[in-house]
Amino acid sequence: MNTSEPSGPRVLISGASIAGPSLAYWLDRHGFEVTVVERAPKVRPGGQAIDVRGPALEVAERMGILGELRARSVGMRGMSVVDGDGAELYRSTERTVSGGDLGSPDIEILRDDLAEIIVAAGGEAIEYLFDDSIASLEQDEDEVRVTFERGPRRSYDLVVGADGLHSHTRRLVFGPTEQFIRHLGTCMAVCTVPNFLGLDHWQVMHQMPGGGMRGAMVMSVRDGTQARAYLMFDPAEPITCDHRDIHGQKNLVARELAGDSWQMPRLLELMRSAPDFHFDSASQIHMDSWSKGRVVLLGDAGYCGSPLSGQGTTMAMVGAYVLAGELKAADGDHTTAFTAYDKELRDYVRANQEVAITNMSLRRAQLEQEAGGSSAAADALAEADAATFAEVVTSYTVKDY
Repeated sequence: MNTSEPSGPRVLISGASIAGPSLAYWLDRHGFEVTVVERAPKVRPGGQAIDVRGPALEVAERMGILGELRARSVGMRGMSVVDGDGAELYRSTERTVSGGDLGSPDIEILRDDLAEIIVAAGGEAIEYLFDDSIASLEQDEDEVRVTFERGPRRSYDLVVGADGLHSHTRRLVFGPTEQFIRHLGTCMAVCTVPNFLGLDHWQVMHQMPGGGMRGAMVMSVRDGTQARAYLMFDPAEPITCDHRDIHGQKNLVARELAGDSWQMPRLLELMRSAPDFHFDSASQIHMDSWSKGRVVLLGDAGYCGSPLSGQGTTMAMVGAYVLAGELKAADGDHTTAFTAYDKELRDYVRANQEVAITNMSLRRAQLEQEAGGSSAAADALAEADAATFAEVVTSYTVKDY
C-alpha cells in the first residue's frame, strides 16, 4: 500500500502482468505517484515460458533484475518431436520450440516468475489494487476520473492500459476490439501439469495427424518438479468464445484435440484439473495511435505481436521503459510524451509484428520436416529463421533518459 505523500503526477496502470509492473517500476523512479489495478486477486499464476531478448536484457539490467532472471530461467537443454506412438522423429540440442536458439543470450523464464520479480523490484511505494478493475472513466483537459468495480472513485492525471490483447481500457476509450485485432489462424492453451513424462530441462512436441499446428508440447519447469503443457490447433474460423469463460475454453480445446494420438487424452484430462489455464488465439493489435487524451496503451493492449512473434515480453519491457522515460523527459507533459513514445517505438513494433507472420510460415514448414524425420531440412529452416529474427530483435537500441 502506498502511504507516502504524492510526489508527482498521479498515474493509474491497468494490468499487473509484465508491461504494467515494468512501467510502474520506472515511473516510480522518475517521481510519479503510481497505482496498479489488477482484476486477479494476486499476480496471476501460470502462463507460458516467455523470452527476454535484445534491448529488454538491457532494460532488465538497468532495473537490477538481470541476475535473478538468469537464475530463474527454465534452462532448457533441447527438444524432441515424437510420433503418435511416442517414437522420436527429431531431436535438437541447438534450439527449442518455445525459446528458439539456445546459443543466444536470451533468457527464457516462466511468465509468472518474471511478473513476481518485477513487482518485487518495484518496491512498496507502488500501490497495487488487486481483485478490482476499471468500470468506467471520464477525462477532460485536467484529469481522468475513474470508477472502479469495487473500490471508491478516484482521479488521476494519466491512465495506462496495460491489460493485454483483450484490453478493457482500450475498449472503454478507443472502441471495440474488433476494430484493431487481426487473427493469425491458430490458437493455444497453456496450463501447469505434473511432469508425468519425467522430462529434465527438456521439451517434447507432437503434431497430430492432419497437419497444421494441431498438437501439443510439454516442457519441464521448476527443475523438473512441474511441467507446462501447450495445446495448439488451427480453428476453422476465428474463435469468438468469451475470453473469461474458462470452462467453455477447456471444452473447445478438448473438442479440437480429441483423439488417441500420443499422450493427448492424458493431457486433455490433466488440463481439466490444472491449477491454472490460459487460452487465446494468436492475434495482433494494430492501431494508428496508442493514445487518446490522457489515456495511453502499453504492450499487448496497444501493439500485441502474438506469441508467434516471440517478442511480446521484449516489447512490453522496452515499451514501459520508453513510455516512462518520455514522460520524464517531457516533465509530465503527456501530449509531448505520448507523441515521442509512439515515434520512438513504432518502427520496432511494426518489424516485430511482421516477424510473427514470417515465424508462423517457417514454423509450419519446420513442423513438416521434423514430423517427417528430415533433421537437416528442419535445422536449415531454423537457422535461416534465427538469423532473420536476431536482426529484428537487436534492431532497437535502448537510450538514456
